[in-house]
Amino acid sequence: MTMDVNAGTVKVPGATLRYEVRGSGPVLLLIPGGAGDAGLFEGMADLLAAVGHTVVSYDQRGLSRSPLDGPAGDQRVAEWAADALAVLDDTAPGEEAYVFGSSSGAIVALALLAAHPDRVRRVVAHEPPLVELLADPAPYRSHFAEVRELHRTQGLGPAMARFAETPDGRKPDGQRQSGELPAAIRPMASRMAANMPVFLEHVLCPFSSSAPDLDGLRAAAGKLVLGIGRESGAHEALVGPARRIAELTGAATVEFPGGHVGCVEHPEEFAGQLVDALTAGRLTARRS
Repeated sequence: MTMDVNAGTVKVPGATLRYEVRGSGPVLLLIPGGAGDAGLFEGMADLLAAVGHTVVSYDQRGLSRSPLDGPAGDQRVAEWAADALAVLDDTAPGEEAYVFGSSSGAIVALALLAAHPDRVRRVVAHEPPLVELLADPAPYRSHFAEVRELHRTQGLGPAMARFAETPDGRKPDGQRQSGELPAAIRPMASRMAANMPVFLEHVLCPFSSSAPDLDGLRAAAGKLVLGIGRESGAHEALVGPARRIAELTGAATVEFPGGHVGCVEHPEEFAGQLVDALTAGRLTARRS
């Protein structure tokens, strides 16, 4: 089933955000991560709308179809969280929304929940790479800084090759092999390629080194679920922060299919698990 998609824009300080809306029912805001945009969720957005949600997805500022008003600089989590709220205000003013964020989008979702718990029914934050929460963040901090420097000095190819490795140079077990993209997200591929320099230069380091508002998250822990990919166990920078936030706040963890981009790899199964996590009662923590 293919849903009608209505596109719109909202002006925010320093940028114009493009968003997409489909379906009807309680609002579910999808926040993409990395160099992705609203197209990251093409494989599961219609599925989520079909089970009774107004699904809202958008391009983050400076990426794809959400241009900045001026030159790009290092991006701030608080500003991106304000952007998410602006999209909600434009599409569902005054309404509490369900929220799903992936990767750096999960960092945004956490900030939105901590700052505006009254606007959120429940947040699922899938693998937020907040490496400062790890017992030893230094290797990951250095790794991401090295990736950024490689991009500056040698270009995108060497930077991405290093990004795909662990800090000590290994290929993590279970890592998705390069190959043909799923059909649903192929239209996003060229936009994602164009976004990657912005992500590596202005998002990766400032977002991964940011500190979440743990007090705010503790106060809203009943609305928070930390998502962990079934195939992400070797990626400590991804699963470690999710587990740590759960420990520090009392929030639940839920295992999702696939790895860091499980929503792309297994959209139908992922969408079903997401609906369960969003609409269940107070969840009991489940460790992956």
